[in-house]
Amino acid sequence: MVPAGLKYTKEHEWVKVEGNKVKVGITDYAQHALGDVVFVELPAVGDSFGKGDSFGVVESVKAVSDCYAPVGGQVTAANEKLLDSPELINSDPYGDGWMVEFELDNPADLDELIDTNAYEEYLKEAEEGGH
Repeated sequence: MVPAGLKYTKEHEWVKVEGNKVKVGITDYAQHALGDVVFVELPAVGDSFGKGDSFGVVESVKAVSDCYAPVGGQVTAANEKLLDSPELINSDPYGDGWMVEFELDNPADLDELIDTNAYEEYLKEAEEGGH
């Protein structure tokens, strides 16, 4: 299920816009593909990232994956719960499993993200072998 009201990237990250800040996590599709998450590396509050920069790592029993900043900005919060309970990404990827919050450098970065319908179409294409 892909929640409405969020923005998405083709790297399977979700973005919740809250004023000039955005919360970021990985999608249910991504956590399912990774399998059981066993370790998460998060940036420090105050770190700055350009759009597309790697901001953290999710390690599962299957793979180690970089997470990429869907927008440029400064980290205003990191979900420290994930350091002790990385499995929250599996159990609640759109809630308690959020990863970081950024203060937007450039609101136009949001225009490059896709909406719920476009992300669902992207997943359908992926399942059909298009990606």
